[in-house]
Amino acid sequence: MTTENVDTLIIGAGQAGVAMSEHLGKRGVPHLAVERGKIAQRWRAERWDSLVANGPAWHDRFPNRTFDKTAPDGFAPRAQIVDYFESYATQINMPIRCGVEIRHLRKAADGIGFEAETADGTIRAQNVVVATGPFQKPSFPDIIPAECDVLQMHSNSYKNPQQIADGGVLVIGAGSSGAQIADELRASGRDVWLSVGPHDRPPRRYRGRDFVWWLGVLGLWDMKVPSPDTEHVTIAVSGAHGGHTVDFRDLAASGMTLLGRTESFENGCLHFAADLRKNIEGGDANYLSMLDAADAYVTANGLDLPEEPEARNIGALPSCATDPILSLDLKAAGIKTVIWATGYKFDFSWIDIDVLDARGAPRHERGVSVVPGLYFLGLAWLSRRASPFIWGVWHDADYLGEHIADRRLALAG
Repeated sequence: MTTENVDTLIIGAGQAGVAMSEHLGKRGVPHLAVERGKIAQRWRAERWDSLVANGPAWHDRFPNRTFDKTAPDGFAPRAQIVDYFESYATQINMPIRCGVEIRHLRKAADGIGFEAETADGTIRAQNVVVATGPFQKPSFPDIIPAECDVLQMHSNSYKNPQQIADGGVLVIGAGSSGAQIADELRASGRDVWLSVGPHDRPPRRYRGRDFVWWLGVLGLWDMKVPSPDTEHVTIAVSGAHGGHTVDFRDLAASGMTLLGRTESFENGCLHFAADLRKNIEGGDANYLSMLDAADAYVTANGLDLPEEPEARNIGALPSCATDPILSLDLKAAGIKTVIWATGYKFDFSWIDIDVLDARGAPRHERGVSVVPGLYFLGLAWLSRRASPFIWGVWHDADYLGEHIADRRLALAG
């Protein structure tokens, strides 16, 4: 087994790892990035085939490169996003080694730096940036027993409708992933049920500007922490079909059956909360509040943006919301597949360092952990709302790059 010495080790080569390499490189910090798979592995292998970016190409990118094949107002498909990061890594001459999985990360035995254990040996580093992103371990509740005669999968394993066995499909979770997957399955001719929890559903575009533009001018990208009442609320926004506002009424009109939050399972039946109407109306309130904030900004700043009164037209609630289904016999309904679009949780079990809190989350300030020389990048709310997004992680990496460069100078003394 070999031991290799590097100054700074980046673990992960998705958008966070690539951004970190750029900012270290421009500051002259010697570094090595390792990736368990290939560049942009999760974009490449853990997303569905038809996925497109949720933000327009002018926004969802790094400052120093545009998308070659997607118009600025378009939404880049998954394959182009993978190509983008591969090309970016080449552009910045990223020192990367693919196919290397870090099995354990610990403090060095002599107390100087860190040791990262791989299948081929050990990498010693003065600094380590954990850039494994926010989507680490698929998470869904243990509600439906494994012996139930349905196939259960997380949304990260879903690829396309052809992959799914014949029969009906229940999608649990109605954020961006769940709503888009359910829509695709319904369009393919499947019978689809969608379990809808609390959510925000912002307008895709309003008064000629995209939602991400409004988040910027309204200062919402720079929110430091989520508000207590929205911390566990998902967001339903889509770049599919050229970008559109998600409205669950439209999904119901397509023949999809909407349900409230999934609560329990008993004797072959799933039980749902009587909260579907409340959740849809809560999403409507969020939508209208964004229009109100945008209108107020236009007025306060004297902007010449076209009025859009029709955007405030909210349709009638579907019958599945006014007369909700509270219990569903999966076998009788013909449901053969359940897709859990319920997000992810942390998995830092390979880090053998006292840096995690009781929830298993890193203890840090803007990505600078409580352990000198150990950093985290790409996590939700790392420094602000924008942190896990492509352009947001680039700016967080800039901050960490400066911190690492300053630390090297201090240690050199």
